[in-house]
Amino acid sequence: MKNIITQFSRLFVGILFIISGLIKLNDPVGFSYKLTEYFSEPVFNLPFLEPLALPLALFLVILEVVLGVMLLIGYKSKITIWSLLLLIVFFTFLTFYSAYFDVVKDCGCFGDALHLTPWQSFTKDVVLLFFILILFFNKKLVEPLFSNKIQNALALISILLCAFMGYWVLNHLPLKDFRPYKVGTNIMKGMEIPEDAPKSVVEMIFIYNVNGVNKEFSEKDLMNIPEGATFVDRKDKVITEGYVPPIHDFTMVKEGSDYKEELLQEPKLLIFVTYDLNLAAAAGMEKLEKLNQEATAKGYKVIAMTASEPEEIEKTKKKYNLNVDFYFCDATALKTIERANPSVVVLEKGTIKQKVHYNDITALKL
Repeated sequence: MKNIITQFSRLFVGILFIISGLIKLNDPVGFSYKLTEYFSEPVFNLPFLEPLALPLALFLVILEVVLGVMLLIGYKSKITIWSLLLLIVFFTFLTFYSAYFDVVKDCGCFGDALHLTPWQSFTKDVVLLFFILILFFNKKLVEPLFSNKIQNALALISILLCAFMGYWVLNHLPLKDFRPYKVGTNIMKGMEIPEDAPKSVVEMIFIYNVNGVNKEFSEKDLMNIPEGATFVDRKDKVITEGYVPPIHDFTMVKEGSDYKEELLQEPKLLIFVTYDLNLAAAAGMEKLEKLNQEATAKGYKVIAMTASEPEEIEKTKKKYNLNVDFYFCDATALKTIERANPSVVVLEKGTIKQKVHYNDITALKL
């Protein structure tokens, strides 16, 4: 019976680690954004780690997959199980911290393929911890499936394949796009809210200074505010989260006006997406004006979208002789549209037809 439970734990943990790791390895840039969120001031306040978010993301997801493979084949079981235990303890701490302090809304455990609430993520990690502890106390039952040479070869192959996959998706596109802006999506439809969709329940909280101390009062407590208290602020507390459409923060703002309804009716619209012009790859920016001229000659309306300031936009246009109009959109939305900075998106009346990394501009079919 003990052996059956141990082997089940081996399969369950190994397969789940491989699936979780491969999903994140498919989009390591997206996982690095999640790590940056953890490193930010409101969470752990470790800004010096933010530049290392992408290398750390790659290391963690490759480690996750390789440990899963090593567990399944029984490769160096003691080291493997110890590593899994340390890793799951670390992840369990992160997810508990996120859930308890309500600081990171989605841990990114399964990337954009499956969104879990912080408490769901914590529960998942506790379950994994339970099965890994079973393996930890029964390490002798996790025996190798093959000879040493084959075990070594399989472990090495898994590392090399993961490294190649990471290199490929960083320089091209994710092999599978799980994001709201995948090819075939109509942006306007993605922003619609069904009539019968649940609405958010929000409670207004009023903050008053009472004898030098700020105190919060709900609407029903307003009659109990002491005399002499002075109003400080008001905030909204979400009691129940309502329906949030897949696309909810998309704008195309220029000079204070949002042109998305007009531009998303264009039959041939080509967009240069660059969420931060300061961080945009020069190798990609240098290709954009040539593409602009080619697309314009074929009847496309060409624009650019960024979250950068007007001064940076003008500086960039001069530097790369870029003759396109820039429209503002939230940086998070632009990062979700495409990970490469810059990247190119082709739309037909609001429907995404093509998306390419700047390394794959020649693959565009105009």
